[in-house]
Amino acid sequence: MTSFEYEHSTTTTAPAAAVWALWADTTTWPTWDAGMENVSVDGDFTVGTSGTMTITGQPPIPFTLTEVEPNARFADVTEIPGATLRFTHTLTPTGTGTEISHRVTIEGPAAQELGPVVTAGVPAALAKLASLAEESSLV
Repeated sequence: MTSFEYEHSTTTTAPAAAVWALWADTTTWPTWDAGMENVSVDGDFTVGTSGTMTITGQPPIPFTLTEVEPNARFADVTEIPGATLRFTHTLTPTGTGTEISHRVTIEGPAAQELGPVVTAGVPAALAKLASLAEESSLV
């Protein structure tokens, strides 16, 4: 099976809880990920909860939360024709804040084509997420 893997990390002075607050409130996702128009979940931010994300210029895409460890990590999976996309988001405390990691694994015939498109905005999104978490932790 064809697959694509990508991982990017950044550090922030914000505590993990400040980043987690932005992750768990999916309505904030478009504020730190320029490619997102809207993200909603059908219930609490817990394992098994489904939701929908709308990427700019695309129809809504369903996803399901597959792992949720508050202030530590969450993972979600999206099934689209030709590919299964798995996203793992991890927070690791450092001596001066938090390392934020975003891992993407895509499997299926469209993996190599989709991979660069799906991951192109990740570095900018993580930088903005870190910045917003720092701002919120100063309040």
